[in-house]
Amino acid sequence: MSKNEKEKTLKVFPSIAAGNLMHIEHEVRKIELSGADGLHFDAMDGHFVPLLTIGIPLLEQIRKITSMHIDVHIMVSNPDQVFLDYVHAGADTLCFHIEATVHAHKICAKIKEKGKRAGVALNPATHWHDIEYLLADVDLVTVMAVNPGFSHQHHLPLVHKKIKELAKFRSANGLGFEIQVDGGVNPENVALLKSLGVDSVVAGGAIFKHKDYSHAVALLK
Repeated sequence: MSKNEKEKTLKVFPSIAAGNLMHIEHEVRKIELSGADGLHFDAMDGHFVPLLTIGIPLLEQIRKITSMHIDVHIMVSNPDQVFLDYVHAGADTLCFHIEATVHAHKICAKIKEKGKRAGVALNPATHWHDIEYLLADVDLVTVMAVNPGFSHQHHLPLVHKKIKELAKFRSANGLGFEIQVDGGVNPENVALLKSLGVDSVVAGGAIFKHKDYSHAVALLK
């Protein structure tokens, strides 16, 4: 990693799914004031992952009340059919899972045609080689450090090798994609993640278990 990469401030995206959904607007307002770099929105279909969440209608409502960058992660079994619906609903970054996708390159191109950022997510057991030919066309690679679908899971150190290799490939090939880690991120492991080449983290409990979200974000940064 270069000196400039080391000096970059880590970006933090609180995952709204871990907040109090009975008071969603209040949670969004607190995140806006916290120093976070954006809002992370998880969409789950009950097929690709076990849980089912309110997707597009909730995203549309959040988009109406905030100008924050919304980083949308779709954990669905049919991303090829639905990804543009989430872009139209308000996603600034749309991240889909390579494991469920048929035409990944086409998805990235369509997202960028809309002026948005394209991201691809990797489950813990998915090798980064599966997206090697896509890396020149994505803005973000999300490395899942838990098996997606449940909150409060322990971070899986097995993904650290994947992160390091991705960062090395990025540097060697002059690519500009960001590396994001989602899953079990906390103040105890975030420095290691940054040293491996991570640019941004998704945080759930590490943010929302605190009364003071600004303090929680500052601890991660």
